[in-house]
Amino acid sequence: MPQRVIRRLAAIVALDVVGYSRLTGLDEEGTLARLKILRDAIIEPAIADAHGRIVKTMGDGLLIEFPSSVDAVRCAIVIQSGMATRSSDTEADRRVELRIGVHVGDVVVDGTDLLGDGVNIAARLEGVAPAGGVSISEDVWRQVDGKVATTFSDMGEVVLKNISRPVRVYRANLGKESTDQPPSHAMTREDLPTIAVMPFSNLSGDPDQEFFADGLAEDIITTLSKLSGLRVIARNSSFIYRDRVADVRDVAKQLGVRHVLEGSVRRSGSRIRISVQLIDGRSGSPIWAERYDRTIEDIFAVQDEITLVLATELQVSLTEGEQARLQYTTTSNVEAWTQWVHGLSYYRQAVTKENCGRALPHWEKALALDPGSAALNGMLGLLHYVDARFGWWDTRETAQHKARSYADKALELDSESAVAFTTSSLVLLLEGRFDEAAAHARKAVELAPGSADAASFASFVFASAGLPEKAIEYSERATKLSPKYPGYYLGHLGHAYRLAGHFEIAIAAFKAYEARNPGFGLVDLVIAYCQSGRADLAEQTAKRLLSRHPDFTIRRWASTQIRRDPTQLEAEKAALRSSGLPLGD
Repeated sequence: MPQRVIRRLAAIVALDVVGYSRLTGLDEEGTLARLKILRDAIIEPAIADAHGRIVKTMGDGLLIEFPSSVDAVRCAIVIQSGMATRSSDTEADRRVELRIGVHVGDVVVDGTDLLGDGVNIAARLEGVAPAGGVSISEDVWRQVDGKVATTFSDMGEVVLKNISRPVRVYRANLGKESTDQPPSHAMTREDLPTIAVMPFSNLSGDPDQEFFADGLAEDIITTLSKLSGLRVIARNSSFIYRDRVADVRDVAKQLGVRHVLEGSVRRSGSRIRISVQLIDGRSGSPIWAERYDRTIEDIFAVQDEITLVLATELQVSLTEGEQARLQYTTTSNVEAWTQWVHGLSYYRQAVTKENCGRALPHWEKALALDPGSAALNGMLGLLHYVDARFGWWDTRETAQHKARSYADKALELDSESAVAFTTSSLVLLLEGRFDEAAAHARKAVELAPGSADAASFASFVFASAGLPEKAIEYSERATKLSPKYPGYYLGHLGHAYRLAGHFEIAIAAFKAYEARNPGFGLVDLVIAYCQSGRADLAEQTAKRLLSRHPDFTIRRWASTQIRRDPTQLEAEKAALRSSGLPLGD
């Protein structure tokens, strides 16, 4: 008769000392003495007061069970507040600081021990908490928000080591925390004003005008993202609320922003009416509202006015240089702009041969109307770069030449265009000019610090150029800027982690990518399994890959890959071959 597995729901706290090995290396006896004093005076009394139970000691950390999420989080806050006060007069390099993670979930009871995902997630949340801070899962946040003496910042979905799905993480705003920076994928930039621009409503009664409203909202996002003093949530995140009825306070909380911009567009012939309002995400109250009744030729002036007012209302410090960057940069030709946003409506659906093929003629028409637009040249160059990689329309040589020509023209027209530098960085990769590619990718992010797309493309460039750790930093930055990021961001994230040798996190990212976009990320997953010694899982995934893509061959895949180190690609091809995938002609 098999023994019955006992399960229960529990709130779990994982607690660990930051830099324990370094501290003991500096002063072992002193560190152990300070830790014992802190445990006796702060940690254990706080646990007892909150009705917690120490499940076990894990090296220099603790695993603690609580009867409720509120008890667990209150205890974590008390501990960190007490630690900060008690250690304030200790030398910084000898100060004992903690990271704490909290999760609520199903656990398996094994005598006095607890096992299972509920415990594992808490332990991983501790790992992404800042020194002196507390990270909690979304499940915990839903139960404690408004019931404990602190607020929380939404860190977005985070890929946690050995956890198959991304977990939405919240960080407690404890006031005085360590000056240590949190892990890059938990970047908050809380000192900056934050805003989400929602999709504008199309009130024209004509479904074909939907792209016009989308283009207006997206251009405002693009312009605001160039300001270094403002964090703007990417279009990928804010546009998921299209056609949804949602309380603006819930939207602000879910996206982790303080302000929300809503708007509507009504177009009739050559006349447009644009209504916008800036809303406080906490109270739901309007801060500023305006209505513009203009001719279509005035649309760019309206955009500039909206973005300038927003920047002022959000108290962004506008230097002369930053004020100049507020000016509209895609095209100043109304017909060209209309073609541009029409093509954008296809491109934004997914980067596939079909969608890019639909966007291409619209952008070619737009550029013919305004050949002096750096952004249009840059985006057309991006389409031809993708064609050069995947062989959609032209020969590789022809597509690469077109991509280079458009990128060069974009840079010539505007040496401050983030789009131009992003496209140029990708073309430089194709040309094998890796150091220049990395420099141009970095420049694109500098020019548009709020652009999630610029950061995600930069991650791909750095990974391909042999700098995977830097790629991880940019990829995590992208997922923070866009909490509801598209699936391919996970592909870039997993790619960076795999090339850096962090296979567990890479595998989790690729699993999450495939879950969102079935059939994607499987090649990398096969390689990651094989290179981490799990040949059986690599073979199983290879079979699933062939069932999704029966025409897959290793040689065809390899022709789309860019690696600075050719031995790296050879090792990947060998991993795919050993997993049973066909080499091809």
